[in-house]
Amino acid sequence: MTHEEEPKASKVDYGLLRRLLRFLKPYGWHILGAIGLTLTASALGPLRPYLTRMAIDDHIVKGDMPGLLVFVGIIVGVLLLQGAMQYALSLLMTWVGQRVLLDIRNTLYRHVQRLALRYFDTTPVGRIVTRVTSDVEVLNELFSSGVVMMISDVMVIVWILYFMWQTSHALTLLTIVILPFLLTASFIFRSKVRVVYNAIRVQVGRMNTFVNEFVTGIRVVQLFRQEDRMTKDFAAINREHRELQDRSIFYYSVFFPIVEFLSTVALSIILWYTAGHILSGEMTIGILVAFTQFAEMFFRPVRDLTEKYNTLQSSVVASERIFRLLDTTMIVPDDADAVEFGGLQKDIVFRDVHFAYDGVTEVLKGISFTVKKGETVALVGATGAGKSSIINLLCRFYEFQQGDVLIDGRSIRSIQQDSLRRHIAVVLQDVFLFSRSVDENISLGRPEVPPERVLEAARALGAADFIERLPHGANTNVRERGAVLSVGQKQLISFCRALASDPDILILDEATSSIDTETEQLIERSISTLLKGRTSIVIAHRLSTIQRADRIVVLHHGHVAEQGSHQELLALDGLYAKLYRLQFTEQLPS
Repeated sequence: MTHEEEPKASKVDYGLLRRLLRFLKPYGWHILGAIGLTLTASALGPLRPYLTRMAIDDHIVKGDMPGLLVFVGIIVGVLLLQGAMQYALSLLMTWVGQRVLLDIRNTLYRHVQRLALRYFDTTPVGRIVTRVTSDVEVLNELFSSGVVMMISDVMVIVWILYFMWQTSHALTLLTIVILPFLLTASFIFRSKVRVVYNAIRVQVGRMNTFVNEFVTGIRVVQLFRQEDRMTKDFAAINREHRELQDRSIFYYSVFFPIVEFLSTVALSIILWYTAGHILSGEMTIGILVAFTQFAEMFFRPVRDLTEKYNTLQSSVVASERIFRLLDTTMIVPDDADAVEFGGLQKDIVFRDVHFAYDGVTEVLKGISFTVKKGETVALVGATGAGKSSIINLLCRFYEFQQGDVLIDGRSIRSIQQDSLRRHIAVVLQDVFLFSRSVDENISLGRPEVPPERVLEAARALGAADFIERLPHGANTNVRERGAVLSVGQKQLISFCRALASDPDILILDEATSSIDTETEQLIERSISTLLKGRTSIVIAHRLSTIQRADRIVVLHHGHVAEQGSHQELLALDGLYAKLYRLQFTEQLPS
């Protein structure tokens, strides 16, 4: 299990934050409305102590009960108005936040779909899942309340200072004496928590990657009795995550008492100073009560700002990871003048193609051969000879380094990938089925594959019998990766999926190697009819399945060693003849 490469914990990257906030652009009017509510609501809170002072000094002390009732009504009205505005603000920002998260997730998902297979070869699945789910969820608080509430807290502090200054200059100055100590504590707290939050995100990514790999390989784990070892490995990752969470809890448990202590110190200074001045008549009971409320209110937004800063930091770390994925340009590009593919007219030509998955170690070394329209060409060779790599290049899953692949005389790079793949169907050895019905796994929701074509393909391949015997027929959910089906049944469904699309080019990549003899015979009886008049490329270790091919291309260590029909290659007595004799000998009864 390797560690993810993660951004180092650093100060807030405001350039990255601005890029993140661009997702708010479609909701500009909603944000302006929220800011308007914030500016108004932030003034109503500090207004209450100011009104309280006036109620005490101008009415309670003087015994003016009718005037006091008016002020009580005003204070209650201010409370109700503030509550209503905060409710509207919370509702509005949550609405905006959820829609922004939806936009970000959809953007990420669309981008991931466009990435080349090379990216998925080198990136753990758990890391990608973390980006699209957990990392996006971290941004929830930022968009739902973080940005607007930071503005609100700043404005609350400004309004508090304004009303404090209007009430007493001296007490205002005494109160803010505590502020440098609070800012120092906040700075130390932020620097500590920032490092911990970054490490926690790393651990979450590792945990997701581990669990995904474990669940995917659960059969191997149980077969080789590795449950205890895997449990210990997961416990180690989980323990590191818990220790990091404990550290963050410790920092919070130290910081908040410090804030409360400083708040108490400020309140004590106010009480000490006003006690003497009330006796001398320089200050009033109303000023004391108002500043007691001001002191309590003043430290709350300062503390909240520190928390919001940590939210901001976590969001920046998550957004850096998200944008690193969005900035990934590992794609197979089309030429600027790429045209739509209308179907194969003449031939497919591999011309001196060189290809390396990592850009260095070549697996194809000057491959050249031609597949004519309507022809069935078989690719034969030992494991690692380059057969599947040829298929990957024809489907434009990877970019080759030298040479060219021509379709009807046009470079494959100048053909739009989407339109090319619409005319290609591939049946792989490792069949992937979605946890949906049999019918949906064959049609894949494509409008060009109606139910009658699905049924036609199933009957042509002899798959209709076993499909009808399923509990709900074609509507039976096959579960994750087709868990309720046998290997042969899954392979038959993959054949139906390919043939129902009526492709110009049909590719069978080791399509019968995992099938039992009875199922293989079933497919063999239909396959010759289905391939008739269709351009096909067949890869198989079992030479019996490719003997009827129009031409056989024998690959050896990334080179084309021989080409010809079955009989021509046997007469040549070369590599193909040796492979044939070896396999034929192995199949003889002992």
